[in-house]
Amino acid sequence: MRPKIYLFGDSITEESFCSGGWGSSLAHHFSRTLDVVLRGYSGYNTRWALKVMDRVLPAESGGGDAPLAVTVFFGANDACLTDRCSGFQHVPLHEYKQNLHYIVSFLKNQWPTTLILLMTPPPIDEEGRLKHPYVENATGMPERTNEAAGAYAKACIEVAGECGIPVIDLWTKMQQFSNWQKVYLSDGLHLTPTGNRVVFEELVAKLRENSLSLEKLPVDLPLISEIDTKDPLKAFEK
Repeated sequence: MRPKIYLFGDSITEESFCSGGWGSSLAHHFSRTLDVVLRGYSGYNTRWALKVMDRVLPAESGGGDAPLAVTVFFGANDACLTDRCSGFQHVPLHEYKQNLHYIVSFLKNQWPTTLILLMTPPPIDEEGRLKHPYVENATGMPERTNEAAGAYAKACIEVAGECGIPVIDLWTKMQQFSNWQKVYLSDGLHLTPTGNRVVFEELVAKLRENSLSLEKLPVDLPLISEIDTKDPLKAFEK
């Protein structure tokens, strides 16, 4: 069986397999070398992730191979403000850090050889959130702020350092470019095709830094260039 990469996260992960999404781009990039397995859950925070991860990321029965990598991409919902319309999704900052530690610990115990990669929440365009609320917003105020998202991004980076694992700082990366609010975010939170491209490129680069690259993976079954035109079936005898 091909090796796997699991993508574990909230709606930004769930939507990553749409056309031009960072997950589908990753699957295309690694085609014929590994399988990209989607485990994205819209609206979920780290508190809810703890409740389901043993079901959505089960160890292979019978001693099967561990995945090569798992991305953990939570925080955008944890950072919802308690007094706003999506306050039910809020997880306090100290608990968010603790939950990330638990998730990482679970994955390390489950798959000791697997690369675990944290991803920070992206920045928030508060104007965009006001224009695209998901529930009735009686306060007239955005349910998320960029400042809060930044605090959770910083906490995510701290957890990665404490656990000795890599992290992708999307909150900082995306704000390095002008007009990032409209170029990278479709509704103040979720990604445009350009935003998806940034995530994909950052992820491929980080995987490469950690010795997981296309060049180092064996290709699944013979390439057409390896098939003898005079005796095609010979290639499948190996």
